[in-house]
Amino acid sequence: MLRTIIAGLRARTARLVLSSVAIALGVAFVTGTLVLSDAMTEGMRDEFAKSARNVDLSVTASGDNKGITPQTLAKIRETPGVAGADTREYAPVPLVASNGKAKTAFAVPMGTVDELREYDLADGRYPSSATEVAVDVRTASTAKLTIGQPVTLLDEDEQKRQYTLVGTYKQGVGEVSVAGMDHLVLSQAGFQVFVGDRLPYQVVAVGADGFTQQQVADNVRKAIGDTGYTTQTGEELTEATLKQISSQAAEFTTFLMAFAVIALVVASMVIYNTFTILVAQRTRELALMRCVGASRKQVFRGVLAEAFAMGLIASVIGLFGGLGMSALMQKVISGFGDGEAAMQVRLPMTATTVLAAFGVGVLVTVLAAVLPARKATRVAPVAALRNQLDSHEEVARTGKLRVLFAVLLGVCGVGAVALGMRIEDEMPAMITSGGGTMLLLGAVLVLGPLLVGPVNRVLGVVPRALFGVPAKLASANAGRNPKRTAATTAALMIGVTVVAMVTVVANSAKETANAQVDERMPADYTVTSSVPSRLLPVDLAGQLAAVPEVAKVAPTTTVYGQEAYFTGVSKQSIGDLFRPKVDSGSLADLGEGTIALESEYAKRENLAVGATTTIKTDNGSGTLRVVALVSGQRLGDGVVTLETSAKLDPKADGYQSIMVKLKPDVANGRAAVEQVTDASPLAAIDSAAETKAQLNKQLDQVLAFIWALIGLAVVIALFGIANTLTLSVLERTRESALLRALGLTKGQLRLMLVVESVLMAVMGAAIGLVLGVGFGWVITTAVSTDALSLAFTVPFGQIGAMLGAAVIASVLAAALPARRAARTSVVAGMAEA
Repeated sequence: MLRTIIAGLRARTARLVLSSVAIALGVAFVTGTLVLSDAMTEGMRDEFAKSARNVDLSVTASGDNKGITPQTLAKIRETPGVAGADTREYAPVPLVASNGKAKTAFAVPMGTVDELREYDLADGRYPSSATEVAVDVRTASTAKLTIGQPVTLLDEDEQKRQYTLVGTYKQGVGEVSVAGMDHLVLSQAGFQVFVGDRLPYQVVAVGADGFTQQQVADNVRKAIGDTGYTTQTGEELTEATLKQISSQAAEFTTFLMAFAVIALVVASMVIYNTFTILVAQRTRELALMRCVGASRKQVFRGVLAEAFAMGLIASVIGLFGGLGMSALMQKVISGFGDGEAAMQVRLPMTATTVLAAFGVGVLVTVLAAVLPARKATRVAPVAALRNQLDSHEEVARTGKLRVLFAVLLGVCGVGAVALGMRIEDEMPAMITSGGGTMLLLGAVLVLGPLLVGPVNRVLGVVPRALFGVPAKLASANAGRNPKRTAATTAALMIGVTVVAMVTVVANSAKETANAQVDERMPADYTVTSSVPSRLLPVDLAGQLAAVPEVAKVAPTTTVYGQEAYFTGVSKQSIGDLFRPKVDSGSLADLGEGTIALESEYAKRENLAVGATTTIKTDNGSGTLRVVALVSGQRLGDGVVTLETSAKLDPKADGYQSIMVKLKPDVANGRAAVEQVTDASPLAAIDSAAETKAQLNKQLDQVLAFIWALIGLAVVIALFGIANTLTLSVLERTRESALLRALGLTKGQLRLMLVVESVLMAVMGAAIGLVLGVGFGWVITTAVSTDALSLAFTVPFGQIGAMLGAAVIASVLAAALPARRAARTSVVAGMAEA
C-alpha cells in the first residue's frame, strides 16, 4: 500500500502543486506572525537592557510621596552595599525646530555613575557644561541636527535658551522613548533650569562587590523606610518591565493571528475542494484497488497519507516563507520610523514556531482531506467495470441537515446582531455584533450549493449575450456541480467579505471624522500650542484680532477639575465660532456663575438644567448653575465663559487655542495670520482641511495594512480557483475533445474556461461584497451612540475596484488551464476513458 501511495503522489504531483502553494501561504502567515512577535519581543528586551543594565536596586516614590528628596538620595548613596546611585527623571523641554516652531521634547539629566546611564554614545561626547546638550540619534535625524550646531530650547517663561550640540547617543526603551518623543541629555546644572524644585521620581543604584541585590535592597529599606517608596531589586524591575513588554507584543500577535486564521480557513477550503475533485476523478482507480484486495481502511489511510505528505512539504515551504514574510513586515514597520530608529531585522526561530508551522500545515491539510477520504471508502468495486462518471450526482444533492444547520446559524447570527445593537458600550457591542455577522457568514457558506444556481443564472446573462456558445457552456459548467462551485467560490467570498466589511467601516469612520472636524472647527483657522503642556500667550488673541483680514477671534481655555475638564469660551463666540448641539436649556443663559454640561457627563452625575454643581481645581473652586445640556462639539465635560474659567483657575495664564474667522473674500488670510503667529514659537496654525487630510492619511494607512493582511487569503482563494479549473480540465479531457470535434475552436475553448473562471470569481466576490457591505452596516450601527453616530458610507469606487480586481485575477487564474485544454489533441482526448 505504501508503494501505491508513493506512486500516486508521483503521478499526481502537478495536480497537488497549487494546493500545496495554498497551504504553504497559510503556514507562512502563521510562521511569519510568530517570528515577528519573537523578533519584536527580543528587540525590546535588548533595548530595555540599556535601561536595566547594572541596576541592582530601584527606589520609586509611591503613594502620596511626591518625589525623592536630596536627603533620601544621600541616605541611599551612603547605605552599605551601594557603590553608586543616580536619579531617573525627565522634564518636558520644548525644542525649537528649524522652522522656528517649538515641539515637545523630553530632557534627562546627565548621570554621575557611568554604569547606570541608559544610553550609549553614538558620536561626539556627553555635555559637560550647562550650555551643552546631546540628543538621541532619532531626534538628530528628524530635526536635522549636526554636532557643533546650536540647539534652541524654551524655558518656563517662553524664553529661548541656546545650547551647543556636542554629541548623539542611542537610548534604551523607557517611558519617553516608547512614546516616540524627541529626547536629549543636559548636564545636571542645565537640567535644573527646567525642573526647578520638582523632585525626581526614581533612584537606581549599583551594588558594591560582595553584596547581593537582595542585601542591597534590604539595607536601603532600613535606611529610608518602607513608607512612600517602592523598592525593587534589579531582577524584579527587569521582570516587571519585560512582562509588560511581552503583553504588548502578545496583543499585536493576536491581531495578526486573526488574519492568519482567516488565511488558513481559506486554504483548508482549497484543500478540501482539491481532494474532493481528486477522489471523484479516481473512482475507477479506487474501485480497482478494492477489487484487488484493498480494504476501506487502507483506502482511507491512503488518501490521508497523501494529504499528510502534501501538508508536510507545504509546511517546510511555509516555514521558510514565513521567515521572509517576517523580514518584510519588519521592514514595513521600520518604514514608519526615522533614520536610526528603524527596527533591526531579526529572525528568531524557536521550537514553538517550528512545531506550530508543521502542526498547523499538516493538521489543516489532513483535516481538510478527511471528508473526501471518507467518500473514497464508499466507492464500490463494481465502479471499476464502467467508465468514470462525472461526480454531478453525488455533489448536486443538498440534504435537509445542511438546510437545518444553516437556519440554526442564521437564527443565532441574527440574535447576536440584535443583541449587539442594544448594548451601549462600544467594544462589547462591536464584539457581539461581529460574532453575529460571522455566524451569518457561516450560514451563507453552508447554503452555498443552493445559491450557486440562481446567482450563476443571473451573472451568466451578460456573458451569454456577449460571447454566445462558449459563454453558455461556461455558465453550464459553473452550475453543473453546485457543491464544487460553492466550495471554490466560498474561499474567495470569505476574503472579500472581510475586506468589504473593513473598508465600509473604515470609510464610515473617515466620513464621520471629517464631519466632526467640520463641526468642531467652524473657524477658518485654529491656532494651538505646538507643545500641549504650554499655553498660548494672552496677548496673541489681541494681536490676531487687530489683523485687518480677520473678522473675529475666539480664544478657549481648559479648566481641569477632579476627574473632569471643562472648556472656557467667550460669550461672543457662542452660536458662531462655537456652536454645539443644545439638548436642553439655552446657551443664551450662559454667563458668569453658570455652566453648560455635556449631556453624557450630566447623565453620569445625575444633573439636569437648573441644578447646581461644584467645580474644584488645584487653584480654586466655584458653585455653578446648570443652564443647558449640550453635545456634539469638542467641549470636554462642560462649557463655561472665559470669566468663569478665570475664577475657577486664577493661576492659568494663557489660552488653549484661538479660533480665527476671516472676513469674506479674503485671499491672503493665512499669510496675514502667519505674520502674527510666526513671532511665537508655540503658535501653530491648523485648519479643517489640514486636519481632515491628516486623519484621512492615518485611516488610509491602517486600511492599506489590513488590506495587505487579508489580501493573502484572497490570493489563496484565487489559487483555489486556478486549481479547480486545472483539475476540471483533466476531468473533462474527453468532453473538451468532443466539443472540439463538434466544431469548437481552440480560442472558443479557452474563452469558455476564462468565462467559467470569471463567473466563479464574480460569484464569490459579489456575494462577499453584499455580505461585507451588510456586515459593515451592522458594525457601524452597533458602535454608534447618541454622542457619536457613525455615518454609514459605501465606497462604491473601492467596491468597484475590488470587483474589477477579482475579474482580472480570475482571467489570470484561467490562463494555464485554458492553455492546457487548448493544446490537448482531439484524438488523444477522445481516447480518454
